[in-house]
Amino acid sequence: MQKIVIAVACYFVFNLWFALHSVFAAQHDTLALSAERLTAPYLLAEAPTFSFTVAEFRESYNRDNPTLPIGEFRIVASERADPPSLLRAASRIRADLYASTALERGSGKIKTIQLTHLLSANSTNAQSAAIQYMAALIRQFETVLTIEQSIEKVNELLRQVEASHFYLQSNGAIRYVMVLSEQEPKSVTLAVEPVRLVLAE
Repeated sequence: MQKIVIAVACYFVFNLWFALHSVFAAQHDTLALSAERLTAPYLLAEAPTFSFTVAEFRESYNRDNPTLPIGEFRIVASERADPPSLLRAASRIRADLYASTALERGSGKIKTIQLTHLLSANSTNAQSAAIQYMAALIRQFETVLTIEQSIEKVNELLRQVEASHFYLQSNGAIRYVMVLSEQEPKSVTLAVEPVRLVLAE
């Protein structure tokens, strides 16, 4: 149970970073540094969801990645005042790796899906496992990518986040957010979220 609390704490760190950096840079598909908006986009009532539930995501992910399984997500209590329409859930993968999500209450559909790697276990094997899981997560949303291409995408996101501790990359109807936290426990989080597309008039 203590490990799940750690995972949720990392999730809160992600929320803080997202809240402090929530204005898009129009020309570069990255996030401009700003504290003007204090609410992470997926916490808003009108925030989009993916078309699938967390149970459907896990079933599809585990079928495609039998050697990199994600266990059952468990609802976790939040210490912050979340919207009543939001649920949080987490799943322990390894001692240093967790999956977490924010769900639409009632439907169970995903607003954000995240993988958090605790950097205290700073071994080569731990880093490799985290990259493999993050690459597998990306392939769930970009199915045309090969294993090698998805690993390279994760490494590119990691290179970008080292400079700013926060990096966002948009890709059509989804966005990837990478957060590097220096607060204890030190961690790196990859989040995948849906983007509401607006048709130009």
